[in-house]
Amino acid sequence: MKNIHEFPTVGESYDEASIWVARMDRGLTADDEEALKRWLSESDDNRAVLLRITNLWDRMDTLSRLSDIFPHAAAQQRKPVRLPLGLAASLVVAVIGLWGGIELYQAADSEQEVTMPATFLHETAIGEQAAVVLPDGTQITLNTNSLLRVSYTEESRLVTLERGEIHVLVSHDPARRFSVIVNDRVVQAVGTEFNIKITSDQSIELLVTDGIVIVGILENAASSDWPNTPVIVPPSAVSVSAGQSITLTSSEEELRTIEVEPEDIEVRLSWTEGSLIFRGESLEEAIAEIGRYTTVEFRFLDEESKKVRVVGLFQTGDVDGLLSALRENFNISYERTDDGTILLSARQ
Repeated sequence: MKNIHEFPTVGESYDEASIWVARMDRGLTADDEEALKRWLSESDDNRAVLLRITNLWDRMDTLSRLSDIFPHAAAQQRKPVRLPLGLAASLVVAVIGLWGGIELYQAADSEQEVTMPATFLHETAIGEQAAVVLPDGTQITLNTNSLLRVSYTEESRLVTLERGEIHVLVSHDPARRFSVIVNDRVVQAVGTEFNIKITSDQSIELLVTDGIVIVGILENAASSDWPNTPVIVPPSAVSVSAGQSITLTSSEEELRTIEVEPEDIEVRLSWTEGSLIFRGESLEEAIAEIGRYTTVEFRFLDEESKKVRVVGLFQTGDVDGLLSALRENFNISYERTDDGTILLSARQ
């Protein structure tokens, strides 16, 4: 039997190299270094792409820490890289930015320069949040445990939410609609503000806080040529205005918008301020939401404690503060097991 190895495409190499740059910034474990060596040995292009990205985004010092893998990285001369002024001046990535970038390539048989589209991956771990500012000024905030792919060119503004939740403040540009793709659904806007969340059951919750967005099933969902292929919104798309929300599921049921009160909007967007607001939810519901922001596991020892109603504001990720409040204000006892699990029960 022959061993068949599938070589990565150029796009895949860029994505994987971007992830490795981010990992190196955080520091590699011994296992990570071995995995990196294996990845580099799979294709000559992988090493070239990794060097190109680290050079492009001024991360050559990262390679110099891995002298056994890149012995001459520190001494390598950077090749001049030309970026559009707006991109070079405006791009800001906080927490974890996985850089793909724009690079100009010289064609081998001509003097014509080929501009590659800017593709970026942005990912947050559990408990992390990130702020991204696109070259046009569009602001995207990623919530905990989110994964976002951004494809930005002179003709299109396209992001794909693969996991988690984002809040978007879209810079006004009638010539380039801003599109968010989630599974086979598309949300499209010109200049507006909205929030999108993928729930645990893979439903999509959209909340619009300013302007109008349109939502529909993506007609060319199978396209692999974004952002070069236009995003087509069907005539059946639904408009969602400021102060409205809509939940998108995999079923074919009719899409219906719901009016949302200002105080409810504040609650749903409290995560953007690093807080969680509860207004009478059961402790079971509250713990499910809090669990999105921490790797700590909670377990209830009785049914009574699950039903306790919780009111208050909690800081995301502040487990100790939560436990103190539950004990002092809600008559809930807790204990930690050897593996770090927190056991909750109603005080007798």
